[in-house]
Amino acid sequence: MEQIKDKVVVITGASSGIGEATARKLAQEGAKLVLGARRTEKLEALVSEIIGNGGDACYQKTDVTNKENVQSLIDLAIEKYGRIDVLYNNAGLMPLSPLRDLKVDEWERMIDVNIKGVLYGIAAALPIMRRQKSGHIINTDSVAGFAVNPGGWAVYSGTKFAVRAIAEGLRLEESPYSGIRVTDISPGAVQTELPTTITDPELKKQVEEKEKFNGIKPDAIANAVAYAISQPSDVSINEVIIRPTAQRN
Repeated sequence: MEQIKDKVVVITGASSGIGEATARKLAQEGAKLVLGARRTEKLEALVSEIIGNGGDACYQKTDVTNKENVQSLIDLAIEKYGRIDVLYNNAGLMPLSPLRDLKVDEWERMIDVNIKGVLYGIAAALPIMRRQKSGHIINTDSVAGFAVNPGGWAVYSGTKFAVRAIAEGLRLEESPYSGIRVTDISPGAVQTELPTTITDPELKKQVEEKEKFNGIKPDAIANAVAYAISQPSDVSINEVIIRPTAQRN
């Protein structure tokens, strides 16, 4: 994966799960990493590990629901490395619940993180990538963005359908003219902390058991991200769906 070496990669939601695994994978391949998340103690430990292994990384506390936070993370990348090659919009949450429960605060939080967080990342990085006439924007989507499962998935799926639409619109607008690549990574069940955001006890138990026994490791998603980044500039991997072999939907 020689194409990854020395690329400047910004990752949101980098303190655990898919973001953490991707940071480690890309560091091994020689990328320069700028990591953002809310839990700075975890970011600090991860960056120390990467640097201790000979890698190059820095971090900044980032809440993707705050537009200024996201802009500041992108600014850090420019200040430290002078460019941005990849933005990985990875931060997300999944507080599932049936619509009849009317957990409006959770709906709004999902929209703020899963949709607006992606848009804030695009808004911060796109002008820089357009000036560079190169760049790569990657989003963590979900198989829930292709089909709605019954019993609590409606709003989460809605946010992930939206991310797919935004990614495709960005690709159509930018790729033919500015050389910016766009990739949507849609995992199925993965062993991450996502179920911890579910406040419905029964749904939380179901999802935790499914991901514990059937979920794949975050490393599998990290490998897919690295594969997309590693392609030559004239090749764009636009969509990747990754499920556990045993998962049906």
